[in-house]
Amino acid sequence: MFSKSKSNISQNWLRLSSITKQLIQSKQGPTAIRYGITLVILVILFNFFNVINSYVGRDFISSIEQKNPNAFYTNALLYAFVFLISSAIGSVYRYAEERLGILWREQLTWRLTENYLTERTYHQIIGITGIENPDQRITDDVKSFTTTTISFTLLFIGGVFSAISFSGVLWSINPALFLVAVAYALAGTISTIFLGKSLIRINYDQLDMEASYRADLLHIRQHAESIAVTHREARMSVRLKSRLRKLVNNFRKLISVNLRLSLFTNNYNYFIQIIPMFIIAPSYMRGEIEFGVITQAALAFTTLLNAFSLIVTQFQSISAFSAVVKRLHSLDTAMLLAETESKTARESNFNEEAIVFENFTLYSNDKSKLLVDNLQLTIHRNERWLITSLDETVKLSLFRSIANISNHTEGKILKPNWEEILFLPEQPYLPPGRLRNVIVPAYMNLEVSDAEILKELKNMGLESLVRRFGGIRALKEWDEELSLAEKYKIAVIRILFVKPKFLVLDRPGSSLGKFEISKLLKLFHRLGVSTVVIAKDEETVLEYDYHLNISHFGKWTLSPLHITHTNL
Repeated sequence: MFSKSKSNISQNWLRLSSITKQLIQSKQGPTAIRYGITLVILVILFNFFNVINSYVGRDFISSIEQKNPNAFYTNALLYAFVFLISSAIGSVYRYAEERLGILWREQLTWRLTENYLTERTYHQIIGITGIENPDQRITDDVKSFTTTTISFTLLFIGGVFSAISFSGVLWSINPALFLVAVAYALAGTISTIFLGKSLIRINYDQLDMEASYRADLLHIRQHAESIAVTHREARMSVRLKSRLRKLVNNFRKLISVNLRLSLFTNNYNYFIQIIPMFIIAPSYMRGEIEFGVITQAALAFTTLLNAFSLIVTQFQSISAFSAVVKRLHSLDTAMLLAETESKTARESNFNEEAIVFENFTLYSNDKSKLLVDNLQLTIHRNERWLITSLDETVKLSLFRSIANISNHTEGKILKPNWEEILFLPEQPYLPPGRLRNVIVPAYMNLEVSDAEILKELKNMGLESLVRRFGGIRALKEWDEELSLAEKYKIAVIRILFVKPKFLVLDRPGSSLGKFEISKLLKLFHRLGVSTVVIAKDEETVLEYDYHLNISHFGKWTLSPLHITHTNL
């Protein structure tokens, strides 16, 4: 058990060191270092004035016992002066700690967000065990991690200086009291670890269960209309009740462990107040020390013991923190691995001037059905392809495979880089934001004028849309505001500005009529954009150079210039 605990501590330390090193090496690093140095200086100053405070307090109490008015007022003024300085140090300390916390949170949140979006990592890690709720980890866990790490680090540094400062004070009062403090803290630490060792795992599970329950509630909000129309409330109720039951049962375990831990730590903390009195009071009764020494000894003993007892007093927070560190590390590791694998696959399947299917075989999601059997063909630049099939699953799966978001395949699809091949799904997605930013990619923002955008909107018959929403800089949730046909045309305008080498359209007939599709194909052909249209229904072959039809059991026929070849 001890070996396993030591291993977990070592792993968490390595994870923490890695994340801290990334902060130091980032552009926020120099500022973070300055705040860190400032905080260490403030911790030292705070402990220095705590030691002074113990001596001033001793003399202040002794002057009361001795009924010495002059000493009383002198020490009272000195006491007030020390309090004012300590208060100022505490306020600046809090400010610097919070500034460092938000600086680190910004750096870590954005680094994880970039990794999440790079190489489609957000899609690659879906369903990976142990990486549930990445959104919650990037937001809540990062916030908890940064603030808690800084707090614990400062507590540890403060504890070290408190131990150094007050060890001398306590030893000078009574060496036995110092030895008792060390022994008491050691016994308390070992007992706390033994009683609360299961908290890390329970806290880890609790964070995931809370996030999963919240995710299901969010799912209901996002799909409220569909759930209402299809009467799926009962099914969602069963799902939510099951998640809530697991959440509550795990929380009960957490409460039980916290109960036995609290029983021990509460008693531990209460006895801290009594122990120094038992040891030092007899010396006062014998007239060996002043009464003020008792209060100084109590303060020194409590401060020193708190420094030695960080694990005892902070164990519940440490266990929750360990779970957060583990969750962030597992997410970061999974994202880096997914990014590397995706980049490697993209580079190995690269072809600059064509889309090439090499011995490509496609299966259904559960691999129970063969959808495309050993497809071998090449789609060159400036060609127009029509792909048809009676099976809707074949169409959607093939579109997903070309877009590299399907894993149930064999063989290869070689294609250009992502910026050279665009995909227009049957249900286009438009992100929230300004209409101009939805249409124009960020890297082309300075190249495209408002007049050009308005011209294309007019060509698509969307000038009324501009008037309806108050211009192309209107800020809206476009995916909710526009009809399917309007969203499709907006997506087409974006493609006209990008001018990719290849464009793959998934069942455009769901949004546009055959005349509109024909008009677009001619427009793309004039712009030099190669088009691959996965048809919704029967399509005329007049606008295309090649026709690929996929029939039952994955068999396919290719008709270039009306000459049909059938695979065996």
